[in-house]
Amino acid sequence: MSTDSAPSPVARLTSLDAYRGFAMLLMASEGLGFGPAARFFPGSGFWRFLAYQTDHAPWRGCAVWDLIQPSFMFMVGVAMPYSLASRRAKGDSFSRLLRHALVRSLTLVLLGVFLRSVGRPLTNWTFEDVLSQIGLGYPFLFLLAWTRPRTQAVAAGVILLGVWAAFALYPLPPAGMDTVALGVPADWSYRLHGFAQHWDKHSNIGAHFDQWFLNLFPRTRPYVVNDGGYLTLSFVPSLATMIFGMLVAGLVRSGAPSMKIARTLCTAGVVGLVVGFIFDITGLCPSVKRIWTPAWAIFSTGWTCVFLGTFYAVIDVKGRKGWTSPLLVVGMNSIAMYCLVHLISGFIVFTLKTHISQDIFKIFGHPFVAMLERATVLAVLWLVCLWMYRRKIFLRI
Repeated sequence: MSTDSAPSPVARLTSLDAYRGFAMLLMASEGLGFGPAARFFPGSGFWRFLAYQTDHAPWRGCAVWDLIQPSFMFMVGVAMPYSLASRRAKGDSFSRLLRHALVRSLTLVLLGVFLRSVGRPLTNWTFEDVLSQIGLGYPFLFLLAWTRPRTQAVAAGVILLGVWAAFALYPLPPAGMDTVALGVPADWSYRLHGFAQHWDKHSNIGAHFDQWFLNLFPRTRPYVVNDGGYLTLSFVPSLATMIFGMLVAGLVRSGAPSMKIARTLCTAGVVGLVVGFIFDITGLCPSVKRIWTPAWAIFSTGWTCVFLGTFYAVIDVKGRKGWTSPLLVVGMNSIAMYCLVHLISGFIVFTLKTHISQDIFKIFGHPFVAMLERATVLAVLWLVCLWMYRRKIFLRI
């Protein structure tokens, strides 16, 4: 583990903050209500498309909405070397940095638990959301940040191969097993077949781990399954996503020509998309975001590389930054925005109805109530972030 003299910090990547702001605004929009609106137009392919893209794929596959969490995980990895360089330039020792990483990890995990527990009678001890997943993997990412890029790449490969083997070697459920009791209807059209069944919903090794692990915590009733199929152990393959981001940071900081870096990012992204797609269609490893399969880790990293490469080329290489201001307002206060979404979105809607009119969101008709609600909430939350941005108030962990 290298502890060489502290390097000079590298200038902040505007493209990274803009990309983070873009992903956060997408998350905060809650799909802009396209899903509820689509139910009023059952025969419209246009509305079905919008509804699909603004929700998570039921199991195998990918929608735009599925790319939000990989973007956050990837950007944590990209930001890590910049954060370490900045703190080392200020004279922080390895031991002090390690303590900070461990505190940050614990804070992220507990903040995720807290936000999932709002409105519940008892602490909701689950660890599948993005904050907890980042927190669980963060100490390992920190330690890997002190190693060489080759070691980091090997670690990512070993993680994905190990996760693949764990799922592939875990016994399939017995024929005729009652999956209805596990929340999987008998006629569920997203079941996997053949070898891919090892990654089926609620009958994989990660689901069985949670049936043991999550019942170690106090609960109002015994934990059986997560309705969406999400897993605590998804933090392991998503750690590989963060490592890929850290490798990209090494590329950006390498001193290579900026346009070459942008092209390399986009090329690597296309390769990731192709490789992940091949794993999926061959059945060797289905691409399932909800359990972060290795195929999904590779495929989604392909998208994040393309996104960041495009942002980097336009913003940091071409210097076209004027349009990024609305994104930077949120991207530089992403933790604040994430908490605001979970804590006050409902309060904003309730308050507007109370002080203006109970019918304020019905002015365009019932099909568009949810769309107007969520657009209004998004605007209010953005204004809060703007207020914080102008006063240089940034919530950091």
